[in-house]
Amino acid sequence: MHSSVLILPSFRERRRAVAILAMLGAAGLACILFACAIGSVSLSAGELFGALGELLRGKPESLAATLLELRLGRALSAFVTGATLALAGVMMQALLRNPLADPYVLGVSGGAAVGALAAILFMAAAWVVDVAAFGGAIAVAMLLLLLARRDLRGSGGDGNAPMLLLTGVIVASGCGALVTLMLSIAPDNRLRGMVFWLIGDLSATQLRWLPWLIWSGALVFAIRVARAINVMALHAEAAATLGISVARLRQGLFLSSALLTASAVSSAGSIGFVGLIVPHACRFAWGPDHRLLLPAATLAGGSFLVLADTLARTVIAPQQLPVGVITALIGVPVFLVQLHQLYRR
Repeated sequence: MHSSVLILPSFRERRRAVAILAMLGAAGLACILFACAIGSVSLSAGELFGALGELLRGKPESLAATLLELRLGRALSAFVTGATLALAGVMMQALLRNPLADPYVLGVSGGAAVGALAAILFMAAAWVVDVAAFGGAIAVAMLLLLLARRDLRGSGGDGNAPMLLLTGVIVASGCGALVTLMLSIAPDNRLRGMVFWLIGDLSATQLRWLPWLIWSGALVFAIRVARAINVMALHAEAAATLGISVARLRQGLFLSSALLTASAVSSAGSIGFVGLIVPHACRFAWGPDHRLLLPAATLAGGSFLVLADTLARTVIAPQQLPVGVITALIGVPVFLVQLHQLYRR
């Protein structure tokens, strides 16, 4: 088969990939422990591991164990949200063959925002807001699947998906108009919560298993099709003749990225820049091979959001900032630097 370098990695490449992923996994664990130790009441290493022992025994009796339980749940939620957004970003960039694509480019997050803000506007319970956000995102994804089915079937000979992108932009604009309408008629006592949700906020998030299941399932799928993504990226016009089922690959990438985006947005709101800058940073650091890029980006995205959320809750404590503000303040200069490096290359 052609492009054997992308299909059959050497032993040195596999060893390098394992070393990079092990480093990123250790960094993610360190970020979670750091987030658990830092706060208005700091925990020393001894207190942290003693409290962890209490949690493992199911008997959180001390103040340290109580603090650890609260912070650990938030840190794990931040990690899976960041990992989900980064993985969705890589998939969306591969699907659209556009380096500026991110998880929100097709309007899936706009559907989630419409559902969530409508639930907040009508004073629904917190779990109803999450369900409404997830349902809105899935509804938009199904609409895009119906309207842009030609692109998702691989009919475009150049490997791009112009109808899908255009349809997504239009749907996102419509969702944005509905969001603006709801914000304009919302009473003052609900407006603050609606704005925080739109910016992205982890202060009220709860540790749940569903986001982890969605992320792990999408990651397994992504790793299985990573070689096919490499081939499609280099030989989009001839991918089918090289043994790639372009239609199935595009549909799988779209559905997986839509499900990932729905999961992340319903959990923490619209947190920007994670799905854009993390994939680019990993490409600059370790190259464009999706067999390494996909797992590396998802681990780096989780670590990045954990650190950003730690800053959000500690930088002006006891007041907490929306984590989306922190990711934007970090993401704008980082992305500008990345663009400058790309131009110089």
